[in-house]
Amino acid sequence: MTDQNNFYDYIILGAGCAGLASAQYAARSGLKTLVIDTSMPGGQALTIPVLENYPGLYPSVNGIDFCNNMKLQAESFGAKIIQSAVKAIDRVSDTYRIETSDKEFSSYAVCVATGAGHRGLGVKGEKELEGRGVSYCATCDGPFFKNKKIFVIGGGDSACDEAMYLSTLSDKITLVHRRDTLRAQKAVADRLLANPKVNVIFDSIVEEIKGEGRVQNIVLRNVKSGDIQELDCDAVFIFAGMTPNTELVEMLPKDEAGYIKTNEKMETLFPGMYAAGDVRAKTFRQVVTAVSDGAIAAHHAHDFVTKIKEQKN
Repeated sequence: MTDQNNFYDYIILGAGCAGLASAQYAARSGLKTLVIDTSMPGGQALTIPVLENYPGLYPSVNGIDFCNNMKLQAESFGAKIIQSAVKAIDRVSDTYRIETSDKEFSSYAVCVATGAGHRGLGVKGEKELEGRGVSYCATCDGPFFKNKKIFVIGGGDSACDEAMYLSTLSDKITLVHRRDTLRAQKAVADRLLANPKVNVIFDSIVEEIKGEGRVQNIVLRNVKSGDIQELDCDAVFIFAGMTPNTELVEMLPKDEAGYIKTNEKMETLFPGMYAAGDVRAKTFRQVVTAVSDGAIAAHHAHDFVTKIKEQKN
């Protein structure tokens, strides 16, 4: 017999921006809504030092404040948010069963908003020196390296944003990118290139990160000339892309990069299962698109759950 205390209309896996937005819209529409995440709400957005391009949010705020407000807003409409590790998802008849490390929950609809994790370089020394100079979060670990020689790896928005943040802590920032131009949006790239505290090395990749107990040197290879250079270094911050967190839904169709395929309603292959945010296959990943995904998923989940309830009555 189903424990009604653990039965929800809509369960969201992941409390990042997509999950929190979906929770807000779902709860506001009257759905009994639960959000489950292993860590504090906010996801990747927690690491944003200055959120300056979210429409209508001006002056800019930091990611922590933004995410906390999203959490409070979702809860104000009745959504419940808990910290727990999801172990498995199963579907029996018209009900999804979510097994966590604490207990089992059930729902009519589910949204997978588990986000994506940082992709490593896979070079010698990276894993060995992680936490000892190798990091994937500038706002988390940057303050440990004030006035030190810091290398940032990557050329997208995240790499440029984090390099800009690190330049407030040190004037010895070097960004390394494998191509001859940055991939970041023009405004972001222009701001970085104009920063006198940041030196950019183009057409280069990391061959190795060296150090005894901590990062001491970085080895770079020019992809065009093949030249190798070894430089003194105190910290390496890596922003080489993301890997979607899809371990719980391996049965769902994905694109060539491993992101979950959905239609414009955020629906996956299975009825009542949606995907939103960084875990979903799409061409543009920003806070604003994650929030949009979550809202759309909640809207259609409401329709889906309503039909099920009508059929039962």
